[in-house]
Amino acid sequence: MPTLAHPLNRHISELKRRLIIIGATVLVGFMIAFSYSSILIDWFKEPFDNTLIFYSPAEALFASIKVSFLAAIIASFPIILHQFWKLIEPALLKKEQRWAIPLFCIGLVCFVLGLTFCNLVILPLVIDFFVTFGMDRSISPELAVGTYIDFNVKFLLAFGFAFEIPLVLTLLARIGIVAPAMLVQYRKHAAMVALILSAVVTPDATLFTMLLMAVPLIVLYEIGIIGAKIFWQPRTSAQSGDSADDDGVASMSDTPPPSDVPSDKGSDA
Repeated sequence: MPTLAHPLNRHISELKRRLIIIGATVLVGFMIAFSYSSILIDWFKEPFDNTLIFYSPAEALFASIKVSFLAAIIASFPIILHQFWKLIEPALLKKEQRWAIPLFCIGLVCFVLGLTFCNLVILPLVIDFFVTFGMDRSISPELAVGTYIDFNVKFLLAFGFAFEIPLVLTLLARIGIVAPAMLVQYRKHAAMVALILSAVVTPDATLFTMLLMAVPLIVLYEIGIIGAKIFWQPRTSAQSGDSADDDGVASMSDTPPPSDVPSDKGSDA
């Protein structure tokens, strides 16, 4: 029993260390970004022409905290990817570990593409739709800064991480955890999960905003299936044998040599 508990405790302590590094990086980024929160709020206001207002004394403060936290997540994303890779790296084969730098760059690019797509396409479309809908009914738009920032931050983070779906599915297929046929089989389930996540993540859960998030999620899942079909490589028996041979060599080096067995001549004597 102690031999099983020792590796588990080692993995848990390694996970804690990685999470502490990520948390400390995000905290430092947050403190730096908070000093520029007014500039960040002005940048968020660009899709909306009117002046933002606040209804409670602390609303402007919480809005500054949210935009600073988003900026800290974006700035810390390379460190987050690096720590995640270091956590799973020991479980991969040697040739799979050489993917670190390409996957690191691709993951960062996918996250930035998600943020860019949301900021340039989704958010202006959503804000213009709701503001125009109210103005057509002779209602003047006066948005609270807390609600407005919360709306934008949730959308940006959701699309930033959603654009990692093709990379994750391709990576899982490459190391043999999932197969393209399995992804195709659960396509309808993935669409249902995308609708449920859209209803949970979107601030107002209307059909329009749900579809604006669910449709890109479904498209990203389909791109992940294409990537899985291209790069799928199931683990063969040779690969399993190589890892088993490595383990066997290590275990044989740790075991003491067998004791001398008396020969037949000695027994006859």
